[in-house]
Amino acid sequence: MNNVTVGLALLAGSFFAVSCGNGTYAEQEQEYPAIIAGQSDVTIEDAFTAVIEGRQDVEIYPQLSGKISKVCIKEGQQIKQGQILFVIDQVPYQAALRMATANVHAAEAGLKTARLERDSKKELLRENVISDYELQTAENSLLAAQAALEQAQAQEIDARNNLSYTEIKSPVDGVVGVLPYRTGALVSSQIAQPLTTVSDNSEMYVYFSISEKQLQDMIGQYGSMAEAIANLPEVSLKLSNGRKFKSPGKIETISGVINPQTGTASVKAVFPNKEGLLLSGNVGNVIFPNVEKGVIAIPQSATYEIQDKVYAVKVTDGKAAVTQLEVSRYNDGHSFLVKSGLAVGDTIVLEGTATIQDGQDIKVNTQEKE
Repeated sequence: MNNVTVGLALLAGSFFAVSCGNGTYAEQEQEYPAIIAGQSDVTIEDAFTAVIEGRQDVEIYPQLSGKISKVCIKEGQQIKQGQILFVIDQVPYQAALRMATANVHAAEAGLKTARLERDSKKELLRENVISDYELQTAENSLLAAQAALEQAQAQEIDARNNLSYTEIKSPVDGVVGVLPYRTGALVSSQIAQPLTTVSDNSEMYVYFSISEKQLQDMIGQYGSMAEAIANLPEVSLKLSNGRKFKSPGKIETISGVINPQTGTASVKAVFPNKEGLLLSGNVGNVIFPNVEKGVIAIPQSATYEIQDKVYAVKVTDGKAAVTQLEVSRYNDGHSFLVKSGLAVGDTIVLEGTATIQDGQDIKVNTQEKE
């Protein structure tokens, strides 16, 4: 072995000794950040799959038969109550109204004639020219003429109504749906598909389901169903694109019947929709805030997982104790709510827990929990 080789070996040995010495020193002197477990009140956001419907979806059908002469709206158009949607050919209904009006005039003339006849018979009877029978016959003719006039007037009203029905108007404010019929289409009150659907979207009804246990917990907390509905917090709505609808909603009704097949009760929340951003048929998630009092919440960084089991490291008298926890995820995405495994006042390591051995001597730097 030459001098160069020996020198390199000695140098490597010296470096290894220094490195080992530095590593041991670092391990002995390393401090781990730690926190002391405490209780706090947290708001957990439970998400429920929801279906969104308009305040009312009104299917528009014609009340009479005829060809569509005009379509006055477009799909998706915002319309007002009373606005004309469709016009059905008015010509035959205008003719029917003119005929009905003429019949009324004729019946009015007939009534006047019958009244004159009756009055004349009265005078003749007073002069003993005719018998009571002839006067009674004149009275009956007058009654028949009166009935004929009333019948003609009813037919005129019916004809006038039919003419008004040729202008199909919206019964509510809302948004126009699809328009399957175009100008020239023959329609009637018996058509299988409505002319369109007008959705009143000024308020939206959002339906979701809660479990029987959740319903019982609500009633138990507030004392009754009515009190629960009156005091439940506002809810929010997350749409299918992941965005949260800006206006909060309010629980309006909770079904008092549990579905035996699903074990759930139906809940309806109402959301304002002045800008029309929500559409009937949308889906999303209702976010229901639930306050948990006196719970232990720790950062997820203070834990590690092995085969779906969660562990943390407690420190007692300078010794590490690897402890299995039962946890649930908190909706902030960074914390766990501890159900078991920790007690208030326990010191736990905040970072680097996966490298710590059970029973290891450990030095911690306790931090104030934010």
